Parts: sequence; C-alpha cells; structure tokens
Amino acid sequence: MKTVLSGLKPAELEKILNPLPAYRAKQIFAWIQGGTKNFEEMSNLPLPLRRELGEKFLVRGSVLADCLEDSDGTMKLQLELTGGVKIETVLLSDGNERKTACLSTQAGCPAGCVFCKTGALGFRRNLSAAEIVEQFLFLQDYCGAISNLVIMGMGEPLYNLEELRRALALFKERGISPRRITVSTSGVAEGIRDLADKGPPLRLALSLTAALTEKRKALMPITKTNPLPLLREALLYYQEKRRQRITLEAVLLGGINTGEADAEALASFARGLDAVVNLIPWNPVEGLKFQGRPLREPGAAECRAFADMLERKGLSITRRYRKGLGICGACGQLGAV
Repeated sequence: MKTVLSGLKPAELEKILNPLPAYRAKQIFAWIQGGTKNFEEMSNLPLPLRRELGEKFLVRGSVLADCLEDSDGTMKLQLELTGGVKIETVLLSDGNERKTACLSTQAGCPAGCVFCKTGALGFRRNLSAAEIVEQFLFLQDYCGAISNLVIMGMGEPLYNLEELRRALALFKERGISPRRITVSTSGVAEGIRDLADKGPPLRLALSLTAALTEKRKALMPITKTNPLPLLREALLYYQEKRRQRITLEAVLLGGINTGEADAEALASFARGLDAVVNLIPWNPVEGLKFQGRPLREPGAAECRAFADMLERKGLSITRRYRKGLGICGACGQLGAV
C-alpha cells in the first residue's frame, strides 16, 4: 500500500523522502497544501522524480464521492476513504469573505447522542491526520482561501486527539491561527484536561444541551462515564490553565430541554465558568426519537423564552444561524441523505 503524504509536516516528509535534499520536501509540502492532487502537476520537480514519487506515494488517500450545494451558500462534500468508508465535511460561508470549514474526526460516532444523525450511524473508525487535512484540501479546491476551522463534523474529536493534534500542527504550518480554530466535544473530561495540559491553544466548545443529570444521560449517553460534576471540574481546570472563554452549546429540542428547570440547571453549571451559551435550535432528522416520541424542532417563541430565562439568570447568549438544511449539512445532520 502506498504511503499518503498529505498528513505529513515538512520535517516528516524530509525523513520519508530521504535521500532527497530537504528543499525537495519543502517544495512537495507547498504543492500538497496548495491543493495539488498529483505529482505530475509539481512542475518544479524533475519529471523522473515525479514519476518515481507517483510509484511509491499518494498525494491524497481520499476520493471525492459527492458534492452538494445549498441555496444559502453551504457546501457539503462526501469523501470516500480507504476501505470504502465515507465521511462528510461542510463549508460554511457568511456571504462575504469569511469561510469556515467544518471537519470530521471519525467515521460515524461512538457518543450516540439521540438528537444527532451521526450518532445514530454508530462508530466505524478514527480518521488519520491525513484524512482530517484532506477534508480541508477538498473544500479549498472548491472555494479557495478558508479563514476558520470548526472541528464539529462527524465524530467525537477528543476520542481521536492525537491524530487531531497532528492535523492541527499542519494547519499551523500553513498559517491558520489557533484563534480561528474551535473544537467541540460532547464531554470527554480526560480529553479536556489533556488539551489544557498539552494544547494546542484553540477555542473550546462543550455540547452541553442539558444540565439536568438524568435528562442528559438519556440524551447524551457519554454522561454515564463523564458525569456533569467531573465535566465541570475539567472545564474549570482548562480555564485555569488556558485563560480562555469557552462556549456551552445547547441544542434546543422542542418540549424537552427548554423549561425553567432546564434553564436553572444550565445556569448553575455555568456559574463560575467564563462561558457564553450558544443556543442551537435542533435541525430535523427523520426517524430520531426521545423516549419513544419523535423529536421536534422548537418554535421561535419557545427559543426566545428559553433565551430570556438564561439572560435573566445572568448568562451571555448567542444564537446559531441555521445553514445547510437543504443538503442535510447543518449541525447534527451529517450522515443523513
């Protein structure tokens, strides 16, 4: 099997390409990160070398399987990986110059959140650093420069932290500031502490959704092994080490987690944290249920009322605008047709 080069830093390329001189590794890295898909296009390499590289290595290991575009400017790509496994990645645009890549870290997801299509698919495998980076490269092929990254696609990033770190190191090599990178976790306390101790520096978001213990256990099974008190301690530890505001994400499920008791529990969880609460109305996915009943979208009045409750309790609130609904590319929809 040929080695894939897209997930390697210049120093790693230099080692694997030995005895080629170091400047060749830098040239090849620049071509790969610039979007070149094959060695034939690397015009500053001698033709015999290009042919030799093509016999031994692959520039990318993923193949584009499908591309969908929504009327709001959102794009969703489906990529086929080694072994036929498929994943999805999304490009979000604000209509101006800000373009954000939403990247996946796993094929499927082991967290099993009941409101998420990816969780319903089950877990296939972790992605390599190359497979994470290649999502960015394929999106770049279509839209050019990408300013921001959110690790909020398929999978639980902190269950694949080392490969994610390798991918983030490559993004750093190409000049993407950590301030423009957000990692969202469903709540892996050990992983949050690991990030606090070892970095890299980035923006951290917790998909909280419910702060009532039994309700969160039912909605997000990861709570059974990462209980809310342990998770809150990890967030406090992270902020003590990193001195950064975190985001608490709350997916609003109609009639389930938008009551006064839910608001009070969320406010209690957030107390003492430097945090902003991001409210995300649930994006519909056919077939998903909670306690035997189909999930439903919250109405506009329900969302406003819950936001008002939180603000009265002193919390800072933001609201996520929906994008990609027409192509099942919105939050919680990846893996849906």
